[in-house]
Amino acid sequence: MTDTARARKLADRVREVVAEALEKRIKDPRLGFITVTDARVTGDLQHATVFYTVFGDDTERASTAAALESAKGVLRSEVGKRTGIRLTPTLEFIADALPETAAQMAELLTKAHEKDAQVAALANGKQYAGDADPYKKPAVVADEDDDA
Repeated sequence: MTDTARARKLADRVREVVAEALEKRIKDPRLGFITVTDARVTGDLQHATVFYTVFGDDTERASTAAALESAKGVLRSEVGKRTGIRLTPTLEFIADALPETAAQMAELLTKAHEKDAQVAALANGKQYAGDADPYKKPAVVADEDDDA
């Protein structure tokens, strides 16, 4: 049985330790302007996935990925020292696609807003093709008192 609360706590701690170690301990010149965004640990606490973003172009992202891969052992030993758990999880670094996805969503929302404005401009001052009230209404039933 896995303890998800413990895995979440360890993931938060791994994220903090890796971010601090990248800032203070790792002096690789290939390491760009990096932000550790999230970390996830498996239920058995054996593997940790660390998500990161890099400010810059594709070459800086590639060089940062290479620097993280070469510093993986140092970062894992730092995580082991500072978490105090029996088995230190292996680290895997994945570039987070969140900024690109957010930019794409913002672009799509802008396009949708422009299309809505175009439709509203076309509809301004126009009338419906049919009746103003297109819904059928029940026929008015004459009172029976009127027949007599």
